[in-house]
Amino acid sequence: MKNETNLFRIEACIGTLQSGIEAEKGGANRVELCDNLAEGGTTPSAALIQMTKEKLQIPAAVMIRPRHGDFLYSDLEFEIMKKDIEFCKSVGVEAVVFGLLTPDGNIDCERTKILVETAGNMQVCFHRAVDLSNDYLKAVEQIIDCGCHRILTSGGANKAIEGIENIKKAQELYGNKIEIMVGSGINADNVKSFYDLGIRHFHLSGKVQIDSQMTYRKEGVSMGAISAEEEYKITQTDYRKIEDVKKQLLK
Repeated sequence: MKNETNLFRIEACIGTLQSGIEAEKGGANRVELCDNLAEGGTTPSAALIQMTKEKLQIPAAVMIRPRHGDFLYSDLEFEIMKKDIEFCKSVGVEAVVFGLLTPDGNIDCERTKILVETAGNMQVCFHRAVDLSNDYLKAVEQIIDCGCHRILTSGGANKAIEGIENIKKAQELYGNKIEIMVGSGINADNVKSFYDLGIRHFHLSGKVQIDSQMTYRKEGVSMGAISAEEEYKITQTDYRKIEDVKKQLLK
């Protein structure tokens, strides 16, 4: 069995503190902390950030995303992103995660550089906004030039396994300049396919649906876009799914 020291890193995408506890139990090396995971993740609350720092031993990367939807932000939204990064820095967060695009699908280099500078000593990950860019490899090069430390990517496809050829090219061309972290559909069945390409950073939620403990359930009423039945399902990381990925990587 391989020695895991410096061999790979598993990042668990979490939306609750309990998911973070599960991820750490399963052997994750870091958590990506978000709110609204069903919408791709937005900035979590100050309390969740601080309690994650208090309760977990592993580092946290905090999502900086003021809303769901595209990655073209207004001036007001950009100011919110800067203030959220400043807050993360003030409470000792290890890393922040964001992505910005221009209207024509290029990386917004000007604003990305400003946010990288705002982050100071924190690590910066440019997230899957890169997968929505108009020229994938050019975008990766631009992200490197902006000073980011890591890229979370599915290779420009909906799922990482579908974008594996682009991921392979990015790793070959730029893997010595930036950490290429694969995400979207990563699991114990496919993680070795990426490891064999030289990828050493893996991102997954390891999620399951847990049934609510509510005994009274109001029929026909929901609080949002989901169905009334789904109101009584809670999405949470399962430590065993993280553990299974780690076992595959250690083989």
